Amino acid sequence: MRIVAAALALFAEHGVSATSLQMIADYIGVTKAAVYHQFKTKEAIVVAAVEVELAKLEEVLDAAEAAERDKSSLETLLTQVIDLAVEQRRMVSTLLYDPVIVRLLGEHEPFQQFMDRLYRAMLGKNRDAESRLRVAMIASAIGGAVTHPLVADLDATMLRTELVRLTTDFLGLED
Repeated sequence: MRIVAAALALFAEHGVSATSLQMIADYIGVTKAAVYHQFKTKEAIVVAAVEVELAKLEEVLDAAEAAERDKSSLETLLTQVIDLAVEQRRMVSTLLYDPVIVRLLGEHEPFQQFMDRLYRAMLGKNRDAESRLRVAMIASAIGGAVTHPLVADLDATMLRTELVRLTTDFLGLED
């Protein structure tokens, strides 16, 4: 877990391509061989790091799937997604724009399955074009907003609050 935590910090700061296994080893004070003992490639570390972060959403995603787009469970899911995006602002940029990560995750079946589940939970039974477009816009907007230079000066609480409000309004979940 120390290796994954170090990798997350370094990937956010330098990007995946510019982060070496030696940098990860140095960050936690171990040898490069110790890193290799747990992970054979940097790509394996990337996948493990993403899986650790997405695991934070697993319970709330299960609940949203079971509730079939109940407003309360969907709002809870969106709030958790937004919380994670705000908490990992620097890493979100890496996830969205680093070509190594984009390629790896595009080929990683468990990640694709997780994202399919997330989108299905957000859509519920509404599979029409407008619903799919709204969910696509929200998915893009959350990642884009937390990394956008126009909001770089906003504190996490304000960013989170406004993203939750705007997202629930846009999806018609407001009371």
